[in-house]
Amino acid sequence: MPHRPVTLITGASSGIGEALADLLAKAGHDLVLVARRQDRLENVASRLRAQGASVELLVADLADEAGLNRAVTRAGQNDIDLLINNAGAGGYAPLATVSPAEVNRLWTLNATAPLLLTRAVLPHLIARGSGGVITIASLLAFSAGQDAPYLPSRTIYASAKAAGVALSRTLTTELAATGVQATLVCPGRVQTEFSNGAARNDPRAMSAQDVAAATWTAYRQGNAVCIPALGNPDALDGLNAAERALLEGGNRPGLPRR
Repeated sequence: MPHRPVTLITGASSGIGEALADLLAKAGHDLVLVARRQDRLENVASRLRAQGASVELLVADLADEAGLNRAVTRAGQNDIDLLINNAGAGGYAPLATVSPAEVNRLWTLNATAPLLLTRAVLPHLIARGSGGVITIASLLAFSAGQDAPYLPSRTIYASAKAAGVALSRTLTTELAATGVQATLVCPGRVQTEFSNGAARNDPRAMSAQDVAAATWTAYRQGNAVCIPALGNPDALDGLNAAERALLEGGNRPGLPRR
């Protein structure tokens, strides 16, 4: 009987995570689905099992230390072939108005959880020389220097997602020649329940199914970065060039004349 890869997906009870679970079940994967809402997870699992997938459920809040620890322990088991870091929350508000407890909760979910889950799964993937990690971040990770009326108050979220961007992009270099793939996905607005469903019915927003399809295509093609709606890669090339210029131009022993 052919091997069925096992994929662990966080935030799998709705939105992009649910769409990825549907897609991967059809692609012949068995699944470990992680989310807070047991009833929603069970509904997703019932549908996927009817398609022939083996589905394991892990009810855990990744913003909570105990829940995150359970998920990290599961990710560290030797049967996982692909990790998809998808769980997240916006928490859009000016930083000064957010309680320290809520700052910690949002940072743990959006930044700490992907890092710890990735660390847990990597040793087994590297030892096997196959598999990978997909990290779902956000276009808002690139918005720190932008000031526009349509952008939300986003200091915590953008900072955390920028950490995810750095995690996946630097992993690409670390994993070169190991056979393990790291793919970063940065969607824009998506028609999901995210941020209280602000874009659920927005015709300018992409569907979760399209984001999932772009994600899976990018991963299978070995792409390091996927921005689902970006048709021309020149912007990414420009980003790489700008980063190189900053690193080289700013790493000198003396002050410039300016």
